[in-house]
Amino acid sequence: MGDGAVVVGEDGRARCPWGAGQPDYAEYHDQEWGVPLRGIPELYERITLESFQSGLSWLTILRKRPAFRKAFAGFDPETVARFDEDDRQRLLADASIVRNRAKVDAAITNARAVLELDRPLDELLWSFAPPPRAASRRPVELGDVPATTPESQAMAKELKRRGFVFVGPTTCYALMQATGMVDDHLEGCWRA
Repeated sequence: MGDGAVVVGEDGRARCPWGAGQPDYAEYHDQEWGVPLRGIPELYERITLESFQSGLSWLTILRKRPAFRKAFAGFDPETVARFDEDDRQRLLADASIVRNRAKVDAAITNARAVLELDRPLDELLWSFAPPPRAASRRPVELGDVPATTPESQAMAKELKRRGFVFVGPTTCYALMQATGMVDDHLEGCWRA
């Protein structure tokens, strides 16, 4: 197989290539990525982390995730929605997270948007999940995995309509992959 196909790690497991290098990535790949996730704080956390990841390495976000959880009150949308200017300044001064005003503001804005929804966040997000793909139609290489889909475009459009920010189609597709709404583990990956 060409570039981007599964890679067998030292433990003998075949993984998607991005999950076969750094131990942090392998653990995330093996235990979380593509596993169906529900719950309002859980999905609000993932939206927030995916937004913070924009333009950065996911490894940076993974390594800072405990600090993000502490800084953002365990990603409780009701608490984050009440964050004020003092909280913004606290977050912007916190070197243990990514200090980006637009992304901090987006996390607060999105928490407020979660509270304004007329249905639970997880129900809304999962309404965009496509039907499961047949095992025979798994991507073979990373190049076979799209950056966006019609479903992620529709999700982004609806979230923006409902007041969310930093939720473009690429971010939404990454969210869909991370939370098991789509399963993009490659053919031959032990998680497939």
